[in-house]
Amino acid sequence: MNLTEQILRAAAGSFFGTVGFAMLVHVPKRAWFPSGVIAVLSYLVYWGLERLGVPDPMAIFFGSLFGSLAGLLCARRMKIIGTVFLMSAIIPVVPGLGLCRMMEAVGQRQFAAGAETGVSAMITIVMIALGLGAGAFADRVIWSRSRKNTPSA
Repeated sequence: MNLTEQILRAAAGSFFGTVGFAMLVHVPKRAWFPSGVIAVLSYLVYWGLERLGVPDPMAIFFGSLFGSLAGLLCARRMKIIGTVFLMSAIIPVVPGLGLCRMMEAVGQRQFAAGAETGVSAMITIVMIALGLGAGAFADRVIWSRSRKNTPSA
């Protein structure tokens, strides 16, 4: 599989998985497409950085950071709660498979392998949280400064 096919497959999976999840949790219909696009861009930032040799936790952090900033900007423009778009930004990188593999290994009494997989999944979760938090903090700082510089009516 060449690079273009890999990118298209990753983008399609991110988009449709996120839109499907948005439908499942009753996100407003007008937010489905932007949610999918934010998820695709966030995942492609992560995937591109990982392919460039950036360590996986840092790539996840920057993908989540980008998704957080894009999601909060979109939420403000569309006047929809930011959680809708923040959720969308992280759907493709949530380590669900890693947690399932951890539980499988523990169930098979392979405790060392389970612990290793679990620690890796927890690092991913922490990096997602840090990326979302840093994005929300940066958004708040930028937004509060832009409101202070706007003359009152």
